[in-house]
This record gives sequence, C-alpha cells and structure tokens, in this order.
Amino acid sequence: MAVAVAVLVLAGATVAVTATASTDRTLVVTDDDTGERLLSVSVDDGDEVTLSYMHSVERTPVEDVYVVDGTRLRMVRMVFHSYGAGLPATAPVERTDEGFVYEYEESYEELGVVPGSIADHDLIVDGERYDLAALADGPVVLSITEPGLVDELLQSDDRSAVITG
Repeated sequence: MAVAVAVLVLAGATVAVTATASTDRTLVVTDDDTGERLLSVSVDDGDEVTLSYMHSVERTPVEDVYVVDGTRLRMVRMVFHSYGAGLPATAPVERTDEGFVYEYEESYEELGVVPGSIADHDLIVDGERYDLAALADGPVVLSITEPGLVDELLQSDDRSAVITG
C-alpha cells in the first residue's frame, strides 16, 4: 500500500512539473570560454530579446531584435541609423520613425556575441537592460533553455515526490 501511495505521489508531481516546464524558459548568457553561466532571465514564447550596441565605425546605435520561439532565438529585424560596414546596404530597408528597419527571418539555437566597451553591448529583455560588456571579459553565447523534470524536482520545495531507501 505504501508503495502504491508513493507511486501516485510521484506521478502527480510528474504531471504538475511537466505542465509548468513546457512554458518556463530561460534566456541564458554563458561565457564561451569557460561555460560559466553569467546571466539567467525568465522568458516566454513571443518575448522580444534585443541586442543593442553602438556601431564601431559609424558610432550610431544598432538594435538586433529577436523573438523567443521555443528554444530558439528568431531574429525578426535590425534597426540602425546610418549605413556602414556590416550593415545591410543592398537589402530591402524601410525608413521609419525608429530609423532604418531591415525585416529579417533567421533562427538560432545559440547566438555568439563578443561584447566590448566600444560597442557597449546591452541585452534588453522585457524592458530590463543588462550590460553584456560588464558581465563578460570575452565572447558569450546566448541560448534558451527549458528546465527538465529532474531540474524541477530538485528545485521544488515539495520533497514529497522524492522517494528514498
């Protein structure tokens, strides 16, 4: 009887954890050299993640805008204010109140960034600004993770689902 109750408790916890794990995602910034996690921010499908920086030659702001799409970052547009090296020169660009807007569709599992003091890279998530240049001394990788069942059980305050001995 005790085994049956333990199995039911574990099954219930599994269903509850699985239901929450499907929507909880985390944007993770990892040091590319060491693998150390430098920043973790909760995100949901459809959230915008913006990489904001200063163009090193033109000295004008550039924003690369991504949308969380499952465990991928889907780039949807680039907003810039002048033409220069590395910026779209022959692509279809629309001039708006934001600046020059280049609509883009590319999806990434991981996004590599080399933050620097000249470009002054910032990451903007849900209106919150994070200084990437201050977080890292070198290249970083941005990715989206979903917690697994084991992670959720280990982080849970409800230990009734853990069966020992």
